[in-house]
Amino acid sequence: MSVLLLLFFPMFVNAQDAGPQPEKDAEIIAEPPMTYERLGRILAALDPEMQPSGPAFRLRIGEVELFVVTDVSADRMRAMVPIRPAADLSAEELMRMMQANFDSALDARYAVANGTLWAAFIHPLSPLEKDQLISGIGQVVNVARTYGTLYSGGGAQYGGGDSNNLQQQLIEELLKKGEEI
Repeated sequence: MSVLLLLFFPMFVNAQDAGPQPEKDAEIIAEPPMTYERLGRILAALDPEMQPSGPAFRLRIGEVELFVVTDVSADRMRAMVPIRPAADLSAEELMRMMQANFDSALDARYAVANGTLWAAFIHPLSPLEKDQLISGIGQVVNVARTYGTLYSGGGAQYGGGDSNNLQQQLIEELLKKGEEI
């Protein structure tokens, strides 16, 4: 236990509030709350062929089909990509996904529901900002694409390979599409 404390203590010390920073706070422009309608406009900018259906949206990011489901009364949203049936996942695959959920999947997660393995980004709806949504969608797509290989949301990774740049490129392209909103 003391080894764990020594490993994680620096993170807690660095996370301490340094107090208000007036010059930075003045630059922050508050976004309006995320609503179903605003969410739909952002998703339509990412995929003009996006299809709304009740509380959900269906769209494509590249070759990946994505579902975004809202629950306005619970103030929640979920962006998700089905990856494969979950019935025959091995213990090793489950362990690797849990490891990825801790470090490389970032804001996206691997999850199992209704017999399916999903890549998912789950967030409260109203405080969700446009760039958080777009980044979360990019991470979900990357997590789905890298299942079985890198298990990565596409952000910070260790090493000097090509994967991080390719995955980060998707997130940057999506953010650029969302700039006009």
